[in-house]
Amino acid sequence: MTRPGLLFYCQHSLGLGHAVRSFALAAALSERFRVVVACGGELPDGLTAAGEVEIVALPALSATRNRTLVSRDRNLGETRRRRRKLLLETLRSVGPAAIIVELFPFGRRKFADELVPLLETARGTTPRPLVVSSVRDLLVGRGPDQHAHDTLSCVLANRYLDAVFVHSDPRFARLEESFSPAIPLRVPVHHTGFVVQERRAVGPTDGSDPRVVVSVGGGRVGAPLLRAAVAARSHLPAELRLEIVAGPFLPDAVWTELYEAVLRTPGIELHRFVPDLADKLRSAQASASQCGYNTALDLLRTGVPALVVPFVEEQEDEQTRRATRLERSGAVRMLDPAQLAPKMLAAEIEATLEFRPRRLDLDFSGAQTSAALLAGLLEGAALPEKVAV
Repeated sequence: MTRPGLLFYCQHSLGLGHAVRSFALAAALSERFRVVVACGGELPDGLTAAGEVEIVALPALSATRNRTLVSRDRNLGETRRRRRKLLLETLRSVGPAAIIVELFPFGRRKFADELVPLLETARGTTPRPLVVSSVRDLLVGRGPDQHAHDTLSCVLANRYLDAVFVHSDPRFARLEESFSPAIPLRVPVHHTGFVVQERRAVGPTDGSDPRVVVSVGGGRVGAPLLRAAVAARSHLPAELRLEIVAGPFLPDAVWTELYEAVLRTPGIELHRFVPDLADKLRSAQASASQCGYNTALDLLRTGVPALVVPFVEEQEDEQTRRATRLERSGAVRMLDPAQLAPKMLAAEIEATLEFRPRRLDLDFSGAQTSAALLAGLLEGAALPEKVAV
C-alpha cells in the first residue's frame, strides 16, 4: 500500500534544536507517510533523520546573534528566490496529503516570503492538503510587541492551518501560556507530549564516571559558558574531568581559542559535535548546559544532576522560562547567566555533584502521538475549503 505523501518544512537558524526535534518527528511520521523534509538550515555531519525520510536541502540560511539572516553564498536575495522556487517544485513533486510547517506562523515570520506562497499554492490544490503547525513547548516572548505579534499570528493560523501540534506535556506548558492574541484562534490545538529522539533507549544515569559534560546545543551562542567552563577547571577537584561539547555552529575563531586553551589545561576533553548527547550524559556525574528544548529533555530522561545556564538575550526568554519551571519542580539547578564566571561556575558544578534531581512524570511520546493524530485527521471527513479571513 502506497503511503500518503507528507511535506515537512523545517528551518533552524540560530541553533540545532528545531532540526533535531523535526527529524525525530519526521522519523516517527515515516512509519505512516512518505516524508519529505524541506530543510532550510545548515546541517552538521552526523545529524540525520532516522527511518525512511527524504531530505530536500534548501539553500541554507542562518541567523546572526542579532537575528539577521545570512546566506553562505553571500547573495541573500538570490538564495531566497531559489528557496521559494525549490519549495514550490517540491510541493508539486510530492503532492502531499499533509504539510507540516515548523513553528510558522507563531514564529519564523522572517520566512513568510517563502511560506505564504507555499501555503497559498496548497490552498488552491485539489485535493487540498491538511496543514499543521509544529510548535515547541514555549514560544519566545516578544516584549511590548507580544499582543500585536500574537494577533497577526492568529490571523495567519486561522487562514492557513487545520491544526496546531504543541510538542509539550500540557502539565508542563500549554500554548495559551505563551500565546495571547486579541482574536480567537479557530484552529484545533493538540498537546502531543514531548518529542524526543529514539536512536536508543535512554535509561537513568549511573554516574559511574567522574566526569561533567558541558554542552551548548548548536554552539552559536554558547561561547560564554564554554569559556567559563575551561577557566573553571583549575577550581575543580583534580580527579573530576570535563567533557566539553562545543557545538557545530560555534564560530571557528572561538573553537580555535578553546582548542588551544584545552591543550594547556589538563582534565578536559573537547568535542566539536556529538550526535547523541544523552549517551554522553548517561554515565556522567553531572551536566552543565544551556536549557534548550532537546537538551532539557535529555537531562530529564537521563536524570543526570544538571546545572543549567539558560541563554538569554534581549527578548530571548524561552530558555529562562523553561529552566525556571524545571528548577521549581526540583529537576535541575539553575545559574543566572549574569552571574556566570569561572569561580562561580566551579562552585555551582560542585554543588550539582551533590544534587539529587526529582524525576518528573512527563509524556515523552510526542512523536508517536503526532503521527497518530495526523493519520486520524486525514482519515476524517474531507477538508473544507479554507475561507479568506
